[in-house]
Amino acid sequence: MATESENIKFDEEYVLNSRGLKLFTCQWIPTSQEPKALIFICHGYAMECSITMNSTAIRLAKEGFAVYGIDYEGHGKSSGLPAYVESMDNVIDDCSKHFTKICEKQENKGKMRYLLGESMGGAVTLLLHRKQPHFWDGAILVAPMCKLADEMKPPQVVISVLTKLCNFIPTWRIIPSKDIIDLAFKVPEVREQVRANKYCYKGRPRLKTGHELLKTTMDIEQRLQEVSLPFMVLHGEDDKVTDKSVSKQLYDVASSTDKTIKLYPGMWHGLLYGEPLENIEIVFKDIIEWLEKRTNEDNARFERQLKQRNDDLSQSK
Repeated sequence: MATESENIKFDEEYVLNSRGLKLFTCQWIPTSQEPKALIFICHGYAMECSITMNSTAIRLAKEGFAVYGIDYEGHGKSSGLPAYVESMDNVIDDCSKHFTKICEKQENKGKMRYLLGESMGGAVTLLLHRKQPHFWDGAILVAPMCKLADEMKPPQVVISVLTKLCNFIPTWRIIPSKDIIDLAFKVPEVREQVRANKYCYKGRPRLKTGHELLKTTMDIEQRLQEVSLPFMVLHGEDDKVTDKSVSKQLYDVASSTDKTIKLYPGMWHGLLYGEPLENIEIVFKDIIEWLEKRTNEDNARFERQLKQRNDDLSQSK
């Protein structure tokens, strides 16, 4: 289904993954100009792309960027047990295959490729980079889930018990947790919109999902120095969902030579659409400026074209 408004063409389709599940994908393409670059959005846990991240995608498309999204298995409009993440490796493989296929289309060859990940999507972004260290030209990490905030985690003894139970009742929804919607989004109307969105999961986390997310954050936190691509990390100072101290640590220890950190006093977890409009404007001004600078740099474009030429040569052999 394709729709067009505000010089943006929105399109959606389902793709089949390697495990036979139908995954929902969508795209926002500017129609008044050739896209400046490609941006691939990775949504947060229990969220989805086409509704909650629609405003983000439209903002970016209005600035001339082509934007692509995918709902993970068990999320949004994709198939699978709701909010069940059996394996983060599966999520990464699904995203990588879909995003790579888009990059390899003839009309996209030579264009800069950026990842934008929010919360759990920030973890997905870092793992996509780890899977293909030289493929991506940059990443925007919005309150990335490099570590869960202490307020979000059950006591260690509870974690130990639940971890053992994973082998027996992986899909059970018995992890004690606070209402993430109340903690993530400052604006009450946004909380109600998320609650009313039937594609957003509101139940307790499933055992295996919680285990996978915890395991993923521990792995990422221990390997922050391996992050080598250009990135900007953004975090609200009052975030009670993901830990801003690990975003600072990422900035400090990542091997990237091009890295930026933005910490926003008084802002919460949902920086892209959960804050008052004046705060959202501040956040997107920073994002757009970062993207424009790197997309317009002659050296960056030359490196992308060189990488594309090498890709083409390796594929032709």
